[in-house]
Amino acid sequence: MADRGVDLSALPKEVRDQLAELDLELSEGDITQKGYEKKRTKLLAPYIIHTPVEPPPQNDVQPPAPSSSSSHAPPPSSSSRYRERRNRRTHRNGGTRDDRYRSDIHSEAVQAALAKHKEEKMALPMPTKRRSTYVQSPINTRTPPDSSSGSEDETSVRRQSSLVAPIPQVNPNLQSPDSWINRSVQGSSTSSSASSTLSHGEAKPQPQSQPQPQYKPQYQPLYQPHHQPQHQPQPQPQHQPHEQPQTAAITDMMAHSRIAPSQNSAPPPDVTAVAPPPTRGPRVDLPSNAVVRGMSRGQSRSSMMETADGRGNMQRVPVNSRVSTKIQQLLNTLKRPKRPPLSEFFTDDSEEIVEVPQPDPNTPKPEGRQIMPVKGEPLGVVSNWPPALQAALARWGATQGKSPALTALDITGKPLYTLTYGKLWSRSVKLAYTLLNKLGTKNEQILKPGDRVALVYPNSDPGMFWVAFYGCLLAEVIPVPIEVPLSRKDAGISQVGFLLGSCGVGLALTSEICLKGLPKTPTGEILQFKGWPRLKWVVTDSKYLTKPSKDWQPHVPTANTDPAYIEYKASKEGTVVGVAVSKVAMLTHCQALTQACNYCEGETLVNVLDFKKDMGLWHGVLTAVMNRIHTISVPYAVMKACPLSWVQRVHIHKARVALVKCRDLHWAMMAHRDQRDTSLGSLRMLIVADGANPWSVSSCDAFLNVFQSHGLKPEVICPCATSPEAMTVAIRRPGVPGAPLPARAILSMGGLSHGVIRVNTEDKNSALTVQDVGHVMPGALMCIVRPDGPPQLCKTDEIGEIIINSRAGGTMYYGLPGLTKNTFEVIPVNANGVPIGEIPFVRSGLLGFVGPGSLIFVVGKIEGLLMVSGRRHNADDLVATALAVEPVKTVYRGRIAVFSVTVFYDERVVIVAEQRPDASEEDSFQWMSRVLQAIDSIHQVGLYCLALVPANTLPKTPLGGIHISDTKQFFLDGNLHPCNILMCPHTCVTNLPKPRQKQPVGVGPASVMVGNLVAGKRIAQAAGRDLGMIEDQDLVRKLCMWPTVMHQYLTEALHWRAQTDPDHVLYVLLNAKGVTVGTATCVQLHKRAEKIAAALTEKGSINTGENVVLLYPPGIDLIASFYGCLYAGCVPVNVRPPHPQNLAATLPTVRMIIDVSKAACILTTQNLMRTLRSKEAAASVNIKTWPTIIDTDDLPRRRPPQIYKPPTAEMIAYLDFSVSTTGMLTGVKISHAAVSALCRSIKLQCELYSSRQIAICLDPYCGLGFVLWCLASVYSGHQSILIPPFELETCPSLWLSTLSQYRIRDTFCSYSVMELCIKGLGTQTELLKARGVNLSCVRSCVVIAEERPRLALTHSFSKLFKDVGLSSRAVSTAFGSRVNLAICLQGTTGPDPCTVYVDMKSLRHDRVRLVERGAPQSLPLMESGKILPGVRVIIVNPETRGPLGDSHLGEIWVNSPHNASGYYTIYGEESLQADHFNTKLSFGDPHTLWARTGYLGFVKRTELLDASGDRHDALFVVGSLDETLELRGLRYHPNDIETSVSRAHRSIAESAVFTWTNLLVVVSELCGSEQDALDLVPLITNVVLEEHHLIVGVVVIVDPGVIPINSRGEKQRMHLRDSFLADQLDPIYVAYNM
Repeated sequence: MADRGVDLSALPKEVRDQLAELDLELSEGDITQKGYEKKRTKLLAPYIIHTPVEPPPQNDVQPPAPSSSSSHAPPPSSSSRYRERRNRRTHRNGGTRDDRYRSDIHSEAVQAALAKHKEEKMALPMPTKRRSTYVQSPINTRTPPDSSSGSEDETSVRRQSSLVAPIPQVNPNLQSPDSWINRSVQGSSTSSSASSTLSHGEAKPQPQSQPQPQYKPQYQPLYQPHHQPQHQPQPQPQHQPHEQPQTAAITDMMAHSRIAPSQNSAPPPDVTAVAPPPTRGPRVDLPSNAVVRGMSRGQSRSSMMETADGRGNMQRVPVNSRVSTKIQQLLNTLKRPKRPPLSEFFTDDSEEIVEVPQPDPNTPKPEGRQIMPVKGEPLGVVSNWPPALQAALARWGATQGKSPALTALDITGKPLYTLTYGKLWSRSVKLAYTLLNKLGTKNEQILKPGDRVALVYPNSDPGMFWVAFYGCLLAEVIPVPIEVPLSRKDAGISQVGFLLGSCGVGLALTSEICLKGLPKTPTGEILQFKGWPRLKWVVTDSKYLTKPSKDWQPHVPTANTDPAYIEYKASKEGTVVGVAVSKVAMLTHCQALTQACNYCEGETLVNVLDFKKDMGLWHGVLTAVMNRIHTISVPYAVMKACPLSWVQRVHIHKARVALVKCRDLHWAMMAHRDQRDTSLGSLRMLIVADGANPWSVSSCDAFLNVFQSHGLKPEVICPCATSPEAMTVAIRRPGVPGAPLPARAILSMGGLSHGVIRVNTEDKNSALTVQDVGHVMPGALMCIVRPDGPPQLCKTDEIGEIIINSRAGGTMYYGLPGLTKNTFEVIPVNANGVPIGEIPFVRSGLLGFVGPGSLIFVVGKIEGLLMVSGRRHNADDLVATALAVEPVKTVYRGRIAVFSVTVFYDERVVIVAEQRPDASEEDSFQWMSRVLQAIDSIHQVGLYCLALVPANTLPKTPLGGIHISDTKQFFLDGNLHPCNILMCPHTCVTNLPKPRQKQPVGVGPASVMVGNLVAGKRIAQAAGRDLGMIEDQDLVRKLCMWPTVMHQYLTEALHWRAQTDPDHVLYVLLNAKGVTVGTATCVQLHKRAEKIAAALTEKGSINTGENVVLLYPPGIDLIASFYGCLYAGCVPVNVRPPHPQNLAATLPTVRMIIDVSKAACILTTQNLMRTLRSKEAAASVNIKTWPTIIDTDDLPRRRPPQIYKPPTAEMIAYLDFSVSTTGMLTGVKISHAAVSALCRSIKLQCELYSSRQIAICLDPYCGLGFVLWCLASVYSGHQSILIPPFELETCPSLWLSTLSQYRIRDTFCSYSVMELCIKGLGTQTELLKARGVNLSCVRSCVVIAEERPRLALTHSFSKLFKDVGLSSRAVSTAFGSRVNLAICLQGTTGPDPCTVYVDMKSLRHDRVRLVERGAPQSLPLMESGKILPGVRVIIVNPETRGPLGDSHLGEIWVNSPHNASGYYTIYGEESLQADHFNTKLSFGDPHTLWARTGYLGFVKRTELLDASGDRHDALFVVGSLDETLELRGLRYHPNDIETSVSRAHRSIAESAVFTWTNLLVVVSELCGSEQDALDLVPLITNVVLEEHHLIVGVVVIVDPGVIPINSRGEKQRMHLRDSFLADQLDPIYVAYNM
C-alpha cells in the first residue's frame, strides 16, 4: 500500500479527514476498491519519503497537491466533502457529474486513454485572457516552448539543441544556458545590428556597458544591404542568455521585437500604446521595423512572411514573448498526424473543392442476412375493457367514487390532496359542460367538438391538469398540453407558438394560481409571447365552473380515429410539432400497456415523470384511470428539494409500480444513507423511462447495488423505449423471481460509428455496454431500417432506426401533412428497393437492433446522432466520455450539451458545458484539453469546438435539462458568451484538399499558357492617350498653357506666372469652420519662396543638391517652402510632422526619415521647432543631433542671388518618402522631367486650366496627394481649395459644405475622409439638405489610393449622399504606387468606371474567371480609374517576367515619362533599383524599360468606347504582391479574408490578418461588450473556413482602434504583426486554434 513509510498521525488534519472520508466511501460501496486505492495513493504521495526524482515536464500530470489537476482529480477538501454530505439531504452536489452517464468501466477506459496521451507529452497552449492589470510573470515561470519550430524537421531540432550547451554563462545569476529560454529563439536567425548604418551612417560594435542610442532599438531597418560594410558586427550566436540587456545580441533582438530591454530604457514607439480612446486615435505612419530601401520583390516576400525557415531569413520574434511561445507550442501540437490521411492532390479545374475521403478497406460492413419483422404477442381481448377511455372514467366515477385516483405532494414531499374517482368524474363533467355552453354569450358557442385547446398547468398541480384533460375528452375538444411560459426569453418559446399556430389553438385553460404567475404587461394583461397566436385564457378552478343541468350528459362515443389529444415534441432543429393521438390509439395503447405491465385494478403507482406527456401521461394519467390505479404524483420541484421522496412514497403506500428516470435513481442513491428503514419490497415493476439511453445501464446497476438490501428485487427493473410518434416501442416485462437476468451487449464503439454491431474484443477502452429494453409491445410489428435514404431493411448485424406498425401509435403531426408522410407512412423496402408490403410503419426516431430472443436493444436516438465524415456518433456517448474526465472541479452539475454544426461540407462536433463558478482557468483549460484527448482516443472523432459557459446560463428545458437546439442557435449567432473556449479545426477538418504544388513555368512564349488555361491572342496591356505637344503658339497663349510647352521646371512656371498673372489666386486654405485662413496668389507664392531660398543659403549655408526636410502641417507654408528649396537648388523631403499628443509613437518615424535622407537642414514652423526641442521629444529621440532647424514663420525680406536652374531635367526635384502597408519606409527620387510630365498628364486627364477650381481634402505628404496639393496648381494655373483632413474630425461636414458653397466640379479625397463623412454624417443628410448643401455640381470625386478600390465604401458614400444631389457616377478611384505616383485617374472624359465579378477560387490560383453578380464565391472589383496620358501598363508573370494574356492575373508593370527614377538609398545599390525601375520583359518586347508596381491586377477589354472611339481597356487592381498571403500553395489577399471576418458578427468593428510561421492570425476589434469576445472565435474560424478554405491558427480579439492605420486609411498589417509578437496589443482574448 501507499502508506509505507508514512506516519498517518503526523499528516495534516485535512489529509486525515480526506482519508477517513475515503474509507467511509469504500465501506458504503460508493467507490470501487481500485478507485479507493488510487485516490489513497494520491493523497499520501506528497508525504511518502522517497529519493528525489526529476519533476515531470510541464505537459505531464502535475504531482498531486490539493489544487493540482491531475489525471484523477483528488477529492475536494475534507471540509467541503463533509459539507457536501450534509447537503445531500437537500441538494445534489453542485459539482457532481451527471450519473445518468456514470459507468466505472467507462471512467477507467477514459483514464487509460488519457494515460496513453500523457506518454505522448502533448502540450496545448492556453488561451490568453486580459486581466484588469496585466502583470508580466517572471521569466522562469513561463511556459517553456517546445524546442522545435514548425517548419523544421526533427534533425534540425537536435542540431539546434546540441548547439546550446557550449555557450559560456554570462552571468552566474542567470539560468543555465541550456534552460528553455535559450531554445525559445532557436531558428529565428536574427541578424545583429548589421543595418545600423542606415540609422547612423556608421556603427561601431558597442562596448557592453555603453547604452545604445535611445531611438535605435525602436526602429532598426530590417533588411541589410547585400554588401555589408566591413566594420559592422557579425551576427552573434543565438543562444546567449538574454535577460542581460547589455549584450549585443540582446540589443539586436530587442531591436526586432520592440521589447524594452530593461526598465530604464525608453519604451518602444507603439502605435497601439496611445491611451486607447473608443475611436481611432491619430493616424500615424509607422514603419514596422522599417525597411528603408527597395529590395528585390522575392527577398521582401520571404523575409516578411516567413520565420525560421532555415534559409537565414530573419524572424521578428520577441525573445521571451508569451505569444510566440504559445504559437510555437501550437505548431508542435499541429505536427501530430491528422486522420484520415489525405489522398493525392487533384487539379482545381473542377468545381469540387472538398477532399473526398477514400473509402477505408478496413471499414466494417454488415454481413448478416436481411432482418425479419418482429411481432409482439397478440393483444388479448378482455371482456370488461371499456369502449373508450372516457367510459372507464364514467364507470369508476359511478361505481368506485370514493376510490383514490390521484395524490399530489406539496413542496416538502408531504401529501397535499387526494382526488377521488368520484370527484375527478364530477369535475371533468362540469368542465366539459362549461367549455361547450358557458364560455360565450347566451347564443354563441365558442368551442365546438374537434377544436384544439391549450392546457397550461404547472408540474406541481397534477389534479387541475387531470380534470382539464378529462374535461376536454368529455367535451370532445382536443387538449394540447404545453409548458407554463415563464418569460419572453424562455428557451424555445417562439417554437411553442409555432405549435399552437399549426394546431389552430385559440383558447388556453389554466388554473387561477398559474394565471396570476404568468408575465403581464403594465396594464395587467397577459404578455403576448413571441410567435404565439392571440389566446383567450380560461380559468378551470371548481368555483368558476357551472354545474350541468340534470338532463345534460357528456357524449361518450366508442373510440374512433378522430384525434383525442395532441402531444408536443421538440425536434433536433428546435421546431415544436404536435403529434396527434387518435381516440382508438389512445385506448389501444392503454390496453397494450395494461397487458405488458400486467396492471391490476386498484394498484398504487408512484409517478416521478412529467404527467403532461410521454410515459408520465400514458401510464400515470391514462392507463391509470383505465385500471382504477391510485397514482402518487411526485413533482420535479419536490425531487430537487428531497431526492428520496419517491422512495419514501413507495415505502409508505406499498406501491406496486414506480415510474422514474435514471436521474431519479441517481438522486435517490445520493441521499439513501439518510433513510435506513425504507423498503422497496412492494415494487413489482420499476419502470425506467429513459432506459433507451445506452448509459442507463450503469444507473440501474448502481441503484440495485444500493437498494437490494432494502428489498429491491433485481427482476423488477424494467427499462423501456418510447418516442412521441410511436409511443411505447418496447418494455421489459417484470421477470420471475430467481430467473437469470437478461444478458448485456458489449459493443465496439468503432463498429457502432459505422452502423454495424461488433462485439468488442480488441480495445476495451472503446466499448459500450447496452441493456435490452425488453420485447415489442403487444399487437405491434417492428422492423429496423436504414436511418438515411430510402427505408431499406437492415441486416441482422446492422444498426438502424426502429419503425413500428401498431394501432397504438401517433397518427400525424397535426397541421403538417408533408412532415407527416415521411414519419407516419413509411413502407420499408428490401435490398432491391421493392416494398415488402403495404402496411405503413411509424418512425420511432430510436436507433437500435434486435438481439437474441427478439430482445430489443437501443443504442441512441436519431436526434442525438452526429454524422461526421460518414461515421455516426451518438451525442449521449460523447457526453458520457466528457463526464468521465473527472469534471468535479470544472463542470457545473454535469451540465454538458453536445451537437454538431455544418462547416465546410461536413458536420463538426461542438461540446458546450457549464463551468462551476469557482473553477480556475487552469483547471478548466486542463479539463478541456483532456476531454479532447479522451474523445479522440475513445470515439476516434475530432472535436471542433469545446466551450465553457458560466453556470446556469445555457437555455433550459421546462424540467431543467439543456435546450440543445437553442444552445446551438446561440452558438451560431454568437450569443453563447462562453468564459473559456477551445477550437480544434486543425485536428478535425480533414477534408481540405492537399496544398497546391506550383508548377515550374518555363520562360518563352508558352508561358502565356498557365496550367492548361490558354490565353487569347491579345497580350494584356493598355495605354493612356498620347501626351503630344502643341505647336501653335497663339493657341498656347490663348489656353494659358505657356509653361507646359516652354518650361521643363516648375520653378520657371511659377516665375512666369508671377510675372504674367501676379494676382491670380492659386491656393485657398480653409479651417474647420470653412473660413479662409490663408491664400496665395502667384506673386505671393513666388516672393515667399524667394525669402525661404535666401534663408537656406544664408542661415543654413546649404549647398545645391543637399536634402532639406520640410516639416509642416497641411497648409500654404508647406507649398512655399517646397518652391523655396527648388529656388535654392536643394532637394525637398516632405515629412508628416509628429503628432503633439503622441510624440512617442510618431517622432521616431520623423527622426528616421531625417537620418535616412541625410538631411542637411529642417524647415518648419515656430511651434514645431519648439516641439522638436522639447523634453517630451527627448524621451523618444536624441534631440541633440538634429540638423540645422530653420523656422520660416518670420523671415526677413531677402531675395536669393539667383533662382537655381538644374543643368538637366533628369536631376532630382524632390524625394517622396512613404510607409507602405507592409511597414516598409521607402523613399523614391522624382526627377524634374517626371514632375512636369506628371503635371501635364493630370492636366490633360482632368482638363485643368486657370479658370477652374478644384477642392482637395488629402494629406499632402507623399504620392499623388502631395502632387495635387503642391505641384498641379502651379503647373496648370487652376485654383486649389485646400481642406486639411484633420479638420473633418471636428467638423465632418466641412468638405461637403465647401463643395456645395464653391460649386466645385472636381474634388479629390482619401478613403479615410470618406469614412469620416459616413460615420460623422450618416444620420444627418436631412440636416445637410436643410442647410442648403447641394452636391449636384460635383461631376468627379476621385479617391486617391494605392490599393484595390474599396467598392463597399464608395457605394455606401454614393448611396448616403444621393439625397443631397451626389450623382452615383461621380465617385471613382485613382491608382498609384511607389514606382509611379499616378498610373490611373478617372478624368472628365471617357467611359464610367466599370465593375466586374471574379471568382475568388480562381484568383487564389492567379487566374481570373469572370462570373455573374451574386454567384457564390464572387468578388466585385471596380476599375481603378482611367490610365493617364503617356502611361502604358502591361500584366506580367512576376516569376517568369513574361507578358500574360488578357484577363490573366499578374503583376502590373508601368512605363511612362513620370516614373520615379529609383529608390533613394545610401549605398545606391543599382541592382535593386534596376529590378524595380528598369526591368525588361523576358520575351515579347525586350527593349522597353518598365517599372514594377508590386501590385497584382489584370486588364480587360470592355465594350465601352474611349475618347478616340476605340474599345476601352480597363485596369483592375487586385492587391499588393507584398501583402498577399501564401497559404496551402495558394495566394490569398488579406482584405478578402477581412471582409468575411467583419461580416461574421455585429460586434466586429474592423479586422486584419497576417501570417506567422504559416499560421493564419486574425486580429478583430470588438465594438460590443467584452463578454462577446469569446463568441467571435468560432464565428471567425467558421467563416474563414467556409469562404476561404483556410484554417485560422490564432484569433486575437482587441479593443477598437488597435489595428494601426496609416494616413491613407490603409491597415498596417506588418506593424500589427510585430506588436502582436512583441505582446504589445493588450488583447482582450487570444485563442490558439488546435
